Amino acid sequence: MNGRFASTTAYIASKQPHRPARQRAILVACLTPRSTETAASQQDQLRGSRKSYHQDADEGEPDLCTAATRQAPFDRLLKGCLTLLAAFALLASNPLHQGAAHARAKLSSDEKDTIELFKQNTPSVVYITNLASRRDTFTVNVLAMPQGAGSGFIWDSEGHVVTNYHVIKGASDLQITLTGGQEVKAKVVGFDEDKDVAVLHIQLDDEQKIRLHPMSIGSSGDLLVGQRVFAIGNPFGLDHTLTTGVISGTGREINSGNTGRPIQDVIQTDAAINPGNSGGPLIDSGGDLIGVNTAIYSSSGGNSGVGFAIPVDAVRGSVEQIIKVGRVIHPVIGISFAPDQASEELGVTGILVLEAREGGPAWKAGVRGTKRDTYGRLVYGDIITSFNGAKVKNMSDLYKNLDKCRIGDEVDMEVLREQDKQHLTVLLGSSA
Repeated sequence: MNGRFASTTAYIASKQPHRPARQRAILVACLTPRSTETAASQQDQLRGSRKSYHQDADEGEPDLCTAATRQAPFDRLLKGCLTLLAAFALLASNPLHQGAAHARAKLSSDEKDTIELFKQNTPSVVYITNLASRRDTFTVNVLAMPQGAGSGFIWDSEGHVVTNYHVIKGASDLQITLTGGQEVKAKVVGFDEDKDVAVLHIQLDDEQKIRLHPMSIGSSGDLLVGQRVFAIGNPFGLDHTLTTGVISGTGREINSGNTGRPIQDVIQTDAAINPGNSGGPLIDSGGDLIGVNTAIYSSSGGNSGVGFAIPVDAVRGSVEQIIKVGRVIHPVIGISFAPDQASEELGVTGILVLEAREGGPAWKAGVRGTKRDTYGRLVYGDIITSFNGAKVKNMSDLYKNLDKCRIGDEVDMEVLREQDKQHLTVLLGSSA
């Protein structure tokens, strides 16, 4: 008996070394074969219980309580041992069970960095509600009704907020929800429709300004495809939401939904940008702002894995002008031109001038627009083929080169006029 007990004890200790000694002892007791004397003694007890039952039955009603009481200790011991055996067998078959509960609590260094990035930048992101005035049908009261919403972010400690122009377009009032739920009114400082950028201002006292968390402004000139990016916003009016992805492409071009003018060097990303994310920040892994989320490429209006952000280098120039003078002043040529398809139909490469505005830079330089002769026949105007030494194939090329210039610059513009090339000097004017 002692040999069997010792053998079982050693076996359990080798298979369940992590178990407390008391648990191993119980398991050993359950697994160790009983001696003949012990078994015989238990059989005698069982017979005695049965005998007592039959004696009581001969005398009348059986004494069930007495029988159950005598048999219960053995039954409970047997059931307990079987339960322990099943439990230990299950534990032995799953040796990783101990760390399972704790494994979910362990975070990789990459996850920790993402969590910290979200915590640091969330206070900089705000929720913007676009309110439009509506007169109640049955009263003379004017109601402020939400007509749109989007995201924005704190630009500086003076309370300037940057967002998309289309988020605040047509608003009679603007309400901004700061981190923590505080709601404040905002006024429009100015906007750049061509780049879909708007600057707002919230009135705060000095103590409140101290609690602002301006976004860390980065650079978008050296971004690489594959670089990790993070978008923070309030999609569908939900609280701060983080989506992650990579830069899918750089140097993209999209048209401004406000003016149709192309926006250059747009960042493409697969980070989910949904309704409500517009105007929110796109940040790099260092937590710096690299773009302003503005659009998604989708036929359904939902995220399709193709989102766009206006590069911060383009945004910075517009924002600084707006804060300084209340508007963005662009250099202009002073012309209107036909769609690119018109030049293609004519079989030429360049931009067909429809009109040179009288008194404007192009008009002063001698640029001719399209007109009709005395017989009503269409006489095509000049076709711009080069701007300041750079070839112009379409409208996008012209705007790209014009954006590099300043008001007052003299530029050389090559035009095709009745199959003859001419060079004209244009003094760029102001959009103001």
